[in-house]
Amino acid sequence: MSTYMPKADELTRKWYLLDAAGKTLGKVAVEAATLLRGKHKPTFTPHADCGDNVIIINAEKIVLTGNKLHQKKYYHHTGYIGHLKEVSYDKIMKTKPEFAVEKAVKGMLPDTVIGRKALTRLRVYRGAEHKQASQKPEAREF
Repeated sequence: MSTYMPKADELTRKWYLLDAAGKTLGKVAVEAATLLRGKHKPTFTPHADCGDNVIIINAEKIVLTGNKLHQKKYYHHTGYIGHLKEVSYDKIMKTKPEFAVEKAVKGMLPDTVIGRKALTRLRVYRGAEHKQASQKPEAREF
């Protein structure tokens, strides 16, 4: 018996809605990365992009446990000598919590073409409203 290989035209992508209110950042990111990769499907193949679309709402109500809100830092370099910038997560969560969620999910996806393509199917919203109501997303509990 040969191994089943999904074809691109055979794939059906579903829409999932994840409510992040009161959940920890890591738990939300793990669930989103699993859905984006397609690892929840029995037809999962590592070399094929067979994941689904994910909508995350209430990103501003996400929780960081312990002292991570004040001690965890986000670093980026501008490209100039000595210009390593750091921002603490309490400032990020006040100004743009969507960015923190996207960074957490990106870190859990592979650094390949498949991972970059999967990240384009992620939508993160600060509040409870989202623009993908016409796709009829399925609410997923985790």
